[in-house]
Amino acid sequence: MSTHAQPAGPSSTQLPPLGGPPGEEIRVRGLVQGVGFRPTVWRIAHACGVVGDVRNDSDGVLIHAWGDAWTLQRFIESLSTECPPLARIDAIERHQLNEAAEASDFRIVPSEGGPVHTGVTPDAVVCADCAADIADPANRRYRYPFTNCTHCGPRLSIVQAIPYDRANTTMAAFAMCDACRAEYDDPADRRFHAQPVACPACGPRVWLETRDGGRRVEGEDPCRAASLLLRHGSIVAIKGLGGFQLACDAADEVAVARLRRLKRRERKPFALMARDLQAVRRYCTPNQTERELLANAAGPIVILRANGPECVAASVAPGVGTLGFMLPSTPLHRLLMESLEGALVVTSGNTSDEPPCIDNADARARLGRIADVFLMHDRDIARRVDDSVARVVQGTPRMLRRARGYAPAPLLLPEGFADTPAVLAMGGELKNTFCLARDTQAIVSHHLGDLADALTYADYRRAIAQYLRLFDHEPQVIALDSHPEYLSRKIGYELAQAMQVPAVEVQHHHAHLAACMAENGVPFDALPMLGVALDGLGYGDDGTLWGGEFMLADYRGYTRLGRFKPVAMPGGTRAIDEPWRNAYAQLRAAFDWQGLTRQYGGLDIVRFLSHRPRAALDTMIAQRVNSPLSSSVGRLFDAVAATVGICRERVLYEGQAAIELEALVDPRALRDDSDAHAYPFEIVSTAPDGLRCIEPRPMWEALLDDLLRGVPVPLIAARFHKGLAIAIERMVEGLADLLSGPADTRSVALSGGVFQNRVLFEQVVTRLDAAGFRVLTHRQVPANDGGLSLGQAVVAAARGR
Repeated sequence: MSTHAQPAGPSSTQLPPLGGPPGEEIRVRGLVQGVGFRPTVWRIAHACGVVGDVRNDSDGVLIHAWGDAWTLQRFIESLSTECPPLARIDAIERHQLNEAAEASDFRIVPSEGGPVHTGVTPDAVVCADCAADIADPANRRYRYPFTNCTHCGPRLSIVQAIPYDRANTTMAAFAMCDACRAEYDDPADRRFHAQPVACPACGPRVWLETRDGGRRVEGEDPCRAASLLLRHGSIVAIKGLGGFQLACDAADEVAVARLRRLKRRERKPFALMARDLQAVRRYCTPNQTERELLANAAGPIVILRANGPECVAASVAPGVGTLGFMLPSTPLHRLLMESLEGALVVTSGNTSDEPPCIDNADARARLGRIADVFLMHDRDIARRVDDSVARVVQGTPRMLRRARGYAPAPLLLPEGFADTPAVLAMGGELKNTFCLARDTQAIVSHHLGDLADALTYADYRRAIAQYLRLFDHEPQVIALDSHPEYLSRKIGYELAQAMQVPAVEVQHHHAHLAACMAENGVPFDALPMLGVALDGLGYGDDGTLWGGEFMLADYRGYTRLGRFKPVAMPGGTRAIDEPWRNAYAQLRAAFDWQGLTRQYGGLDIVRFLSHRPRAALDTMIAQRVNSPLSSSVGRLFDAVAATVGICRERVLYEGQAAIELEALVDPRALRDDSDAHAYPFEIVSTAPDGLRCIEPRPMWEALLDDLLRGVPVPLIAARFHKGLAIAIERMVEGLADLLSGPADTRSVALSGGVFQNRVLFEQVVTRLDAAGFRVLTHRQVPANDGGLSLGQAVVAAARGR
């Protein structure tokens, strides 16, 4: 928590002068609405003997408090130490009041409207108290799937406007019964002003229906019936917190394979749900940090090594060696999992890469051919919110997808951004998020997905309109990616024209690095620092596709210092889907074909490529016809994977080849083998464009020689990852030694989707640490394109000064 003092009054760390004004106006900013903050203030005020009032308004929480200096200081300090579990205080501002107290007690008064400058709290996992309520036969909420309080329950998924009051949520359709109203009105009750408060007498209902829309018997417990069906091989569509989900028994290979076929998701891993940590331990052995992350109020999917005593069905997560587990996030999920000792596949309620359904009628239409039955309810979902995904790497939780439980909690901008104008940053094309930045904070949207899908594109446009309205955000500038074909860029220019505000183009990899710098609190006026951005591709200033970049960057701009060797992508976007094309282009760039066949003609990859249309590919590459040059490290991973026989023909989801190559790495070789066995890369200092260049030819020679000798693929994978990390560290050291003038030569930021490769990330960070660098990495936003919008926002804000 940061505390900002106002000139008119003392900061919260200073005692007001004795004999001073009789009271204070106290402004609390942060995530302080819908989390039980006002009743906490009320309770603390009564305990301290403070009189006055507290209210929500568009800036957060506003308190008027009267008491002597020592009493008010104790009151302020208690606000921080006794903050409710879902609250986050970003600032406490204090102003002296020169009028005497009008009240003789302390009251909670109605909310005030006005321009919005406060946050919306993310949806939160059911708390222990509410879990106890639904498990207690004597409680009136026994087995009620919508039980919640101010410490848990839906927020973003139901809110339609700020202030966060019931009338501004999808719970407005349900009138509270007398018992719920009494709890809602009692400041001493944990359900005081819990906007989704409900019970079986007055709240939403859940039911089970068949795919033809027929309901089951009303007296039957829908969650118990659904659990029984799941144990017998059925696929159940569940209306979850932020959208529909599809579930089946994770141990039932027939059911999982059927779900894959019907959902048209051929190989991408499925997420899993277990009822508790003990059930997770049947399949994985999470460490302390992973266990804490699983139990976090955000409830993310946590990627864990599949090293437990039991196995799920082979079709759950083929080729990756990890499982993505989450615990039940809502009372409905807890009731569903209650009698299930194993795990369920719980995946998004959609087909292929479409957005999940959120509407009952839409779910019946789109999921009717997949699900055997539907576990439905009648509380509307205001917006789709996917499950978040995280992974613990080097002892630190890191976001892979930021959505339910985390979005839209605002991120504090670094020092120097206090007067940031209202920015709308549009994000990228894949794994899209957008960002609203203003004053001292940035609100990164929930994960939206890949904009090439028509439904996702429509959802993206709708979500932008919702957020602008929800946060009363009127952009003064719109930031967007420089790729001319990105849909997010085209929409950004449309909005800029309609709103008559400037549009600022931000280079893709500069945005990656700026996002990493911003979430690590690098000040606005910091010296430029080194950055390494490795990903699939981004549009470069020279019209080629970048993806293996070494830059000197600050928020305002960057200088490209180095790169990986640019290699053609024959077929353009087809090369992303068909890794053999990248393998051919890389080998062709490293060898002449006759020499390659003479020395390595017995290798399977050479025989395979010999039967491809090489003459046509050579012509395309030579004439630059649909064969753009790219320095992409993502494409290098694809080429290596295809060469050793992984995903050679095609990939079935983004990043599959690299993910499966990483999964095969021999951990013993990675840990114990000398660096001398790692595949070498050459660093060329005299590239035609004047940049330092990482040349992979020596790596290819060593790799192909190992294939000739019959070296196992896991050992080859380890040598490739280690050699790549060594080359990156050597490049950073060399560039740091070359720098002169104003620059931070001992800090380096790492960003881009390639750094979600755990093996490479740990190797690079460990080596840079050992070389004396301060390494900045992602934690709160993804290293992949899900973090681009934050970087775009801070770059646009910096350039506007």
